[in-house]
Amino acid sequence: MKKITILGSTGSVGISTLSIIQQNPNLFKVVALVANTNVSAMLKQCELFSPDWVAMRDEKCAYILRKKLKRRKIKTQVLFGEKDICALASLKEIDQVISAIVGMAGLLPTLSAIKAGKIILLANKESLITCGDLFMKALSLSGAKVLPIDSEHNAIFQVLPSKVQKNLGTANLKENNIKHLILTGSGGPFYKFPLSDLSNITPEQACSHPNWSMGKKISVDSATMMNKGLEYVEARWLFNALESEVKILIHPESIIHSMVQYSDGALLAQLSVPDMRISISYAMSWPDRIDSGVDFLNFSKINNLSFFEPNFIQFPCLKLAIDSFSEGQAAMIVLNAVNEIAVAAFLESKISFTKIYEVNVEILTSLYFSQPRCIEDILEIDRKTRILAENKVLSLVC
Repeated sequence: MKKITILGSTGSVGISTLSIIQQNPNLFKVVALVANTNVSAMLKQCELFSPDWVAMRDEKCAYILRKKLKRRKIKTQVLFGEKDICALASLKEIDQVISAIVGMAGLLPTLSAIKAGKIILLANKESLITCGDLFMKALSLSGAKVLPIDSEHNAIFQVLPSKVQKNLGTANLKENNIKHLILTGSGGPFYKFPLSDLSNITPEQACSHPNWSMGKKISVDSATMMNKGLEYVEARWLFNALESEVKILIHPESIIHSMVQYSDGALLAQLSVPDMRISISYAMSWPDRIDSGVDFLNFSKINNLSFFEPNFIQFPCLKLAIDSFSEGQAAMIVLNAVNEIAVAAFLESKISFTKIYEVNVEILTSLYFSQPRCIEDILEIDRKTRILAENKVLSLVC
């Protein structure tokens, strides 16, 4: 039985993971759960899974949860704050850590799990995007393993040779007869929208993804296609891929989740209904497969599978992310930080949808930082960028 810590248990990935554990109670045990402020959801999870430990990022929320658990005579121990969250990510008895905290808040807990030599099931792409070189070196030094659970990267992982699967981040794709990794993306809800209409998009529209059920931040990133740009960066690190080895295709139906093109002309793809439980369950059980609880794909009900090249005019955030990776790690830290601020401002109706790109590109082009050498450098670049981005948003609101 594998013992699990879930970082971000009340978010969409965390909930999906717990669903898989319910489906396979003899294979997994929840030891620790971590969340931000959602006390009611965490209380229900404690009632269902009886974890040994829980940590809330917010101290007040931890206090409220502790009282509610005591009333129900649930013996789960409640902690709070970043230090305790990192401790739960590196517990000695843990086999797997689900890294699903959204944004930079997931960086230090994920690194803690790596240093402890755990198997990390990675959904928090920001920790790899902002910390790529240090992240991969830490994996090498600790003996930890990272398995992707984003649907696109997991799809690629599923159709790679076992030799590459076992050596993610270091295997040479060309030497393993791999020509291209092809990331697919739905294009979000607005890939057919006229450019003139994009500025009038509401947060509610942006969060209404046609195929996937996701959190608000990632839904907006999907709508701007920043998410696909960040996935491009993640793929470069995860699969040790050259620029020429990664391609992006828009696939509105979200049936083919990504593809690998081999040097003999063969193209292997992973197909399924759009449900995160498939990629999560594969990573949890790899190299085996288990019941994910997901419906099977019915080809008789599929009328069309379409593909086309992404439009960088329609989706400038996608191009911005790809170009930023070429500029180096500091640029990616800046872009990630300013994008988090810009998306939050849009969700609060402080700026328009198209202003997300404008804020991103203005802050990115106005800053220069030396390449980070340690985690402290990364956090400092992130901190300074957020201050400037918040000031920029404030000037637009005023």
